[in-house]
Amino acid sequence: MMRVVELADVVISADSGFASGENTADGVVQVRMHNVASDGTLDWSTLRRVPTRDRQLTRYSLQPGDVLFNSTNSPELVGKSALFSGRHEPVVFSNHFLRLRLDPGSVDPAFVAWWLNYQWRSHQFERLATRWVNQAAVRKDDLLALRMELPSLPDQLRIGAILNQTDRLRRTRRYALELSDGLLVAIFRNRFGSRLHSWNLRPLGELVVITGGGTPSRATPRYFQGQIPWLTSKDMRGDYIWDTEEHITEEAILRSATKLVPAYSVLLVVKSKVLMHRLPVAIAKVPLCHGQDIKSIQCQAGLHYEFARFVLKHYERHLLNLARGANTEGLTLPMLEELPVPDVDYAEQADFADLVDRQEQLRIVQRESLRQAEQLFNSLLHQAFRTPRQES
Repeated sequence: MMRVVELADVVISADSGFASGENTADGVVQVRMHNVASDGTLDWSTLRRVPTRDRQLTRYSLQPGDVLFNSTNSPELVGKSALFSGRHEPVVFSNHFLRLRLDPGSVDPAFVAWWLNYQWRSHQFERLATRWVNQAAVRKDDLLALRMELPSLPDQLRIGAILNQTDRLRRTRRYALELSDGLLVAIFRNRFGSRLHSWNLRPLGELVVITGGGTPSRATPRYFQGQIPWLTSKDMRGDYIWDTEEHITEEAILRSATKLVPAYSVLLVVKSKVLMHRLPVAIAKVPLCHGQDIKSIQCQAGLHYEFARFVLKHYERHLLNLARGANTEGLTLPMLEELPVPDVDYAEQADFADLVDRQEQLRIVQRESLRQAEQLFNSLLHQAFRTPRQES
């Protein structure tokens, strides 16, 4: 039987955590905002340990079944929640969270955690939050006053179990795709790593032509009403570029610094905030133009474009360090031209490129499997928590 309750009716206590600026190797794990993933799970890959006194440990410890509600954050992230299922050591939580301890006799914690996750996905908390500058907060009283449709406890357990099972499916598929991301880099280093440190090296600048980019004038809107793909760093989201968000005309090419570069050019972001974290590298599958935040690399005879792409990926950490240098604003032409490239027979490069192609076909299947799992999960989540008003 379905009944409508306020969240306060099923919450035993709702308490804030504590702030700690220290990070000690022998401290207690503290859940912080970055540990709550957008899919409603807790990410333990990056841990912060803080010193605690016995009284703090007692007051702020998490128990299996507690739900963490992110009550203070940027407007788009406030309300992100996660269920704590336990850990092999004590865990406390930061002051950005409310710890919701629920009545086990009337409610399933997993059901409530998924319900909160659905409200966050539906942007309910953005509308509920109080805002100032770039921060937002949901008051505890406003949170507890939220009304929810609550089925019987057996139905809650059934719904929670279905969502948990579907969530495991999508996370498994996502993990498989992440593993395949690093597989080819590992194979490249296994095959060619020793030669990257040998004497028989040539600078990249002798093997390629590197092209800069430009931006047609925004003051002339017709320049951006054509059919020619115009690439910027925001388009560099995969290993291969088939199309772009914006397109330009031939006139725009003639009247600006941008150039049409051929298909199978290697594309590299050289100036962007993204270089603080990663080095976007891709292959153009169609002729295109690009902005000045990207350089395109056209391989000459003897260098395969896929081999060149993985040479750049091999030097990712080195290039990112150069890009973050105090006297630089990204990667410069000399930095790229000086990269050492091993002298590898073209047939061996082509054999590696064939392996890359076969792996990409597998990744296409993996991405489709992940898309279907995500679609199934979102559909089940919507069916479980949509309101009659939303159905009409």
